[in-house]
Amino acid sequence: MPDYRRDLLRDQYDMTWALFEYHLERLRPDDFLWEPAELCWTLRQGPGGVWTPDWADSEPDPVPVPTIAWLTWHIGWWWTVTLDHTLGRTPQERAEIRWPGEERTVDWLRGLGLDWIEALSEMDLDSPASFPWQGANGKTNAHTAAWVNSELMKNAAEVGQLRMLRAALKS
Repeated sequence: MPDYRRDLLRDQYDMTWALFEYHLERLRPDDFLWEPAELCWTLRQGPGGVWTPDWADSEPDPVPVPTIAWLTWHIGWWWTVTLDHTLGRTPQERAEIRWPGEERTVDWLRGLGLDWIEALSEMDLDSPASFPWQGANGKTNAHTAAWVNSELMKNAAEVGQLRMLRAALKS
């Protein structure tokens, strides 16, 4: 018997990815580090060329406006850790997830998207999930897949809004 949940999750993912791809293909290197507000979270290049994201363990008030660089690092972070959990690998720590820079970020995200499609096609949707929920609370891999779709849609909208705002301000 076919698993309609997987088909539904994949269809939802494909629609979300198409919306994200619309913005990814239009991003230019100078879009990533553009700071749209005075209170902003971004990435900063340190010694050896390593990019470090602004971060706080508890959400500040007011919440800083993220740059596209920060948002794309954030997507790479949560998606890498989700894949680690889903595929049974040791999850990487936040500080281990490296943003690859303006020139390689789009390819990095596309690669994570392909990795997710493969994981989604093979995962047992009924298996208990350990991420993103602490202690799982009865959550399954199907819940995680639905969360990935939601988180990606939210972050894609944020990237798109910043990209369009920057383009509008430049014209």
